[in-house]
Parts: sequence; C-alpha cells; structure tokens
Amino acid sequence: MKTVLITGTSSGYGRATAVHFHEQGWKVVATMRTPRAGVLPESDRLRVVALDVTDPESITAAVEAAGPVDVLVNNAGVPSISVFEGTPMARVREVFETNTFGVMATTQAVLPQFRERGSGVVVNVTSSVVLGHMPLSAVYKASKMAVEGFTSSLALELAPFGVRAKTVEPGACLTTNFATRATNGAPLDELVPAPYAPWAKKAMDSFTGQDLFTRETDVAEAVWRAAHDTTGQLRFPAGPDAVWLAQAK
Repeated sequence: MKTVLITGTSSGYGRATAVHFHEQGWKVVATMRTPRAGVLPESDRLRVVALDVTDPESITAAVEAAGPVDVLVNNAGVPSISVFEGTPMARVREVFETNTFGVMATTQAVLPQFRERGSGVVVNVTSSVVLGHMPLSAVYKASKMAVEGFTSSLALELAPFGVRAKTVEPGACLTTNFATRATNGAPLDELVPAPYAPWAKKAMDSFTGQDLFTRETDVAEAVWRAAHDTTGQLRFPAGPDAVWLAQAK
C-alpha cells in the first residue's frame, strides 16, 4: 500500500486530492497549517498532520511523522489578486514564502528518502496563470512560474535515481475560497489604486464571465495521473479552461 503526503488539505484542491487518493486505497498523510476535525474522512489510512511550509522545524517534524512516503503533493499556496503597483512588498514576500520557497523546502525534505529508495514522485500544484496572459496576477503568476521552472530542472536532476517531478496546472475554480483569501474578503476596488480601477473591473468581469471553469475533482484526478505517469510528461493542465489554455499556447 502506497503513501502520499499532501500539503494544504484543509480545503479546495488539497482536500479533494486527499479524498481521491484515499478512495483509491492509498494511505494519506494530509497536512494543514492548523489541523481541524471533520474536514476529511476518518480512517486508519488517513492521518492529519500539522505542517506550516514556511517553518523549517514544522517541515522536519511533519516529514518525520509521515514516515516513508511514495508521493509528495505540494499543494499549499497563498493566492493574490491585485495590480502590482498596489501590492506591498511584504505581501509579495509572503506569497513567495509559501508558493515558491515552501514548495522547495518541503521537496528538499523528502528527496533523500526518494533518492535512496530509487523511487518517488514530487507533484507541484501551480496554476493555469502560467499558461496565458492573466491580469491582476503579477505576483501570484511569478511565484507559480518559479515553481514551473524549478520543477522542470528538478525532474532532470532526479531522473537518474528513478525519481520523477511533475506539475499540475489548475484552471479557475469558483467553488474554492481563492478570491476571498486573495483579497482578505475586501472588495477589489479597495485594493487597487484608483487609476487602475476601471481596467481592473473590466478584467474581473471578463474573468467571472468565462464559460469554462475547473472543479476540485479535476485537480485531484490530474494529480493522480501525474503521480502515476511514466511517459515523461512534465505538465498536467487540470480542468477544461486550463486544458484549453494549454492547447492554445
């Protein structure tokens, strides 16, 4: 029986991915910054472990608690929606600490066991913002593009040891709390400098008016495919809008 360690499982894509792997008979180590009861099914094959990917000691403790794992899914992330001029650099660093450096640090913590065993898969959840020209996402896209570049090079380094690295690129999902977290619940016009306001409203209206969207299950299924892929495919768009963007790119 194989084991997957998934970060950021308290909601959204991470929760759906944990449920999917569990339903397929895997052991699941589901991590959350602040563990909560009732979020995931109770099972002797599913353990909830505390993990803050920005805290080195927390990463070490979580990996030790997890024991041997076959797949690491780096899903934990911080959303960000705004124009760059109106984004404080403290917020930029916060986004990168979780979305980029957190992914790198957690990956580095599991690589020794993968390399020594000669098997293992790292799946990094990025975003469809890397596939097209997306407004209001300069900081978020930069953090996810960095992970795309990191993963593509990492895959080459790990291949001689039988270890694989992949990315999953989710599209826009209206049923997660992404937008609320990205703005801390504030209206977008309170976060955008006044000169940008008309353009920002038009951009958001265009985004919310699109026909294709992603479901949490689309992402869970894409992570599953990525974890099992042996063809050498590096990137896995998740959701019909992400697939469309990848094909149009």
